[in-house]
Amino acid sequence: MTACWLPTKSPAGCFADRTQEVVGAIDRFTYIAPMISERYDDYMHMALQEALLAYEEQEVPVGAVVIFDGRVIGRGHNQTVQLKDASAHAEMIALSAAYNYFDDWRLQECTLVCTLEPCPMCAGAAMLSRIQRIVYGAPDPKFGACGSIVDIPSETRFNHQIEVVPGILGEQVAALMRQFFQQVRSRKQEPS
Repeated sequence: MTACWLPTKSPAGCFADRTQEVVGAIDRFTYIAPMISERYDDYMHMALQEALLAYEEQEVPVGAVVIFDGRVIGRGHNQTVQLKDASAHAEMIALSAAYNYFDDWRLQECTLVCTLEPCPMCAGAAMLSRIQRIVYGAPDPKFGACGSIVDIPSETRFNHQIEVVPGILGEQVAALMRQFFQQVRSRKQEPS
């Protein structure tokens, strides 16, 4: 496995035609060092970078990356407010970019790394995509679908199950979420 430079494009690139480069949130080049699958902290730092982009855009700070063979093939951050689309979750955007990378909906040997435990929609999309593994930072006690409320990845009645690795940099993720929602509450209390 070799290191590589991953060119990235604007958020709109994830839904654009395949002539665009692999997508990311801002125009930049990201150095991806060769990593082994057990180095989840490195992957989570990449997802946290995406979450910070969402934070800067006043979106709920969730970020996600899809990893294949030690490389980022999809990335995304929450854009539900910006795109006025309830399905524009970080995981969905990262998965869409990965579909474009393979020109296929199957992501069998991929890992989805997300800062927050995926919701039912995102966990379901990962399961339908045949993702091998979901790695997440903080649990989501209100919408979590990887064990907190329901456990879609482990449901044996489905024809595919997903390995789940929880709690990677969980405290950093939780601190970012707390900070964001404290700011939201402060803004609501300010007089107009």
